[in-house]
Amino acid sequence: MRVILGLDAPDAGTALAGGHRYASLRYPLRHVGSLLDAGALQPSRTARNHLLWLAHSQGLDAARVDAVIEQAGLGKAARRRAGGFSLGMRQRLGIAAAMLGDPPALMMDEPFNGMDPEGIVWMRGFLRSLAADGRAVLVSSHLMSELEDTADQLVIVGRGKVIADTSTRDLLAAVSGDRVTLRTTDPDRAAAALERAGATATTDGTEVMVSGLAPEKVVLVLGENAVPFSEVSAHRATLEEAYLELTRDAVEYRAEDAAGGSAGSSPRAGTAGAAR
Repeated sequence: MRVILGLDAPDAGTALAGGHRYASLRYPLRHVGSLLDAGALQPSRTARNHLLWLAHSQGLDAARVDAVIEQAGLGKAARRRAGGFSLGMRQRLGIAAAMLGDPPALMMDEPFNGMDPEGIVWMRGFLRSLAADGRAVLVSSHLMSELEDTADQLVIVGRGKVIADTSTRDLLAAVSGDRVTLRTTDPDRAAAALERAGATATTDGTEVMVSGLAPEKVVLVLGENAVPFSEVSAHRATLEEAYLELTRDAVEYRAEDAAGGSAGSSPRAGTAGAAR
């Protein structure tokens, strides 16, 4: 992201925005909007004045400033000094700045950081609406749960290399596999019956994880063996599970957990929510 915006120089190659170097664009905010650092503001300025000087540099008027203030939910705080904003409010101000030029492409680094629950829900819907408008939206984040139902396309990076570049749906389907989760009051007898039917079954005492049999076949086997159950569901992996599985060999720092094993600290997963 920093290379695209001309803040860092690439070791090789060229980064272009709309076919041009970002630094060569006369009005860059009309081409690419970005939020990389919510703290990049003059703290003594009000939110509106912060946006006004940005707007003037892009040939935009005050009406556009007022429009993005409302869009970001900052109407009641527009005349407050930005230095007194919480991190979540600064994120909203950064989003308003990114939207000033009504750009076709946006880049955001950790936009959920510091948001309260209401703000997180708003951000999810906002990102989806931007993509639905036909914009390209690139989001980089460690918060897998917030990207799972937001991003269409994923780019997962570990140790400086692209590990996966695929759709969210395809990635989760591949990691989920053919596993089935079973809830029963008699997990041991359920596991034994399913293994006799050719499945692989393991239990933690309350649930049985089954692979090798479709959910409808699991129900049939349980019925034939009179094993009581309350739920049979196809396992759906989370994006966090998929990320950890893919980056298992790309962990840079690994610490011991409380049980004496190891807990990895994974590098950033760059996640793209592309326009549909």
